[in-house]
Amino acid sequence: MRVSVFGLGYVGCVTGTCLAQSGHHVVGVDVNDEKVEMLNEGRPPVLEPGLGDVLARVVRDGRLRATTDAEEAVRASDVALVCVGTPGLPNGRLDVGALERASREIGHALLRRTDPYTVVVRSTVLPGTTESVVVPALLAGGALRFGSSLHVAVNPEFMREGSSLRDFARPPMTLVGCDAADTGGLLRELYAGVEAPFVRTAVRTAEMAKYVANAFHALKVCFANEVGDVCAALGVDAQEVMRVFLVDRKLSLSEAYLRPGFAFGGSCLPKDVRALVYGARSADVLPPLLSSILPSNEVQIRRGVDAVLAARKRRVGVVGLAFKEGTDDLRESPMVALVETLVGKGCDVRILDRHVAVSRLVGANRRYIEEQIPHVASLMCDSVEALLAHAEVLVIGNTGPEAAAALAGAGPDHTLVDLTRGAARKAAVPEAAA
Repeated sequence: MRVSVFGLGYVGCVTGTCLAQSGHHVVGVDVNDEKVEMLNEGRPPVLEPGLGDVLARVVRDGRLRATTDAEEAVRASDVALVCVGTPGLPNGRLDVGALERASREIGHALLRRTDPYTVVVRSTVLPGTTESVVVPALLAGGALRFGSSLHVAVNPEFMREGSSLRDFARPPMTLVGCDAADTGGLLRELYAGVEAPFVRTAVRTAEMAKYVANAFHALKVCFANEVGDVCAALGVDAQEVMRVFLVDRKLSLSEAYLRPGFAFGGSCLPKDVRALVYGARSADVLPPLLSSILPSNEVQIRRGVDAVLAARKRRVGVVGLAFKEGTDDLRESPMVALVETLVGKGCDVRILDRHVAVSRLVGANRRYIEEQIPHVASLMCDSVEALLAHAEVLVIGNTGPEAAAALAGAGPDHTLVDLTRGAARKAAVPEAAA
């Protein structure tokens, strides 16, 4: 394929070189004359292990060259990968000036073109940037007349400095955000030599996914460092602790718990996080990340309460009281905290949870109800029908069969507050199909 790469910094130089190595014909574009000269001489403008040899070879073979002329690059390509920098300003806002300028130059170059053209944003940008910056700049530059022949996509990179050649060849995935299937097919062909799952999604999803990945990487570094601090203060070998922790591929390093929903609760997580932070502070260690876990969890509960109160309706029906579906454990359940707050705010609450039959509860759960929430028995409903008949606001707190039945029976007069963020409705689809 004929490809142009706008921006010959780290991402652009590695991307262009690797695509040329895969057999594509690549033209690099940069406003910096020195970078263009270095690349045309087969010298990489960035430092990366192994890059120099590969770049020199593809330049020598005529599959990679560079220019400062955007129009020349567009004429010589059918796909443009925009890899310009998006540096952060002191307040965190992205500087998208280079991205806008490159997009405008591409749009202007398209004035002289009649064949279809695809513009791919490989720069890291916040959700909505392609829509609000790239597309308007392309059109303002002259691509407005290009009409349906212009296609736009987002293709974040997942390369680490120091191992980018390996990461390009075997990334965690090839992620493409686009609206048209043809555009996705074009990029699948472009990356045919890359060993990775091909994931096509919406443009904004692709933009956001890169930030989620990087935020989680940063979170893991801070988590490991704080664990190291606490271990050192308590006389524990941090490396050995993390070695044991990493053995768990079922819960710790897995998809477990990484689903948006409501707050956590139960007899383990709140108590153990609280104890760990207490132990750290007792040893004169203040772990800010670990200390923020419980406050962050409480914010989710407050957001749930605010969502219910925003409906400005008094009668509330709640599906799910235990801390998660399939259990009768009410200890530190976020749903109990939510119900208690709503009752305190004057709401008339009814609850449906088939696992929480007060008359059958024994041990710690019964004691918790009798001591902490003795009035809960009077709030329980026996059926979905009774709950829906009472409720003006329907609160979905879990993904069980009762949630599916409540969602199916809810009418236009019910205000829905789904604390599962759509998971309950998705879980109900197989049942409905059956």
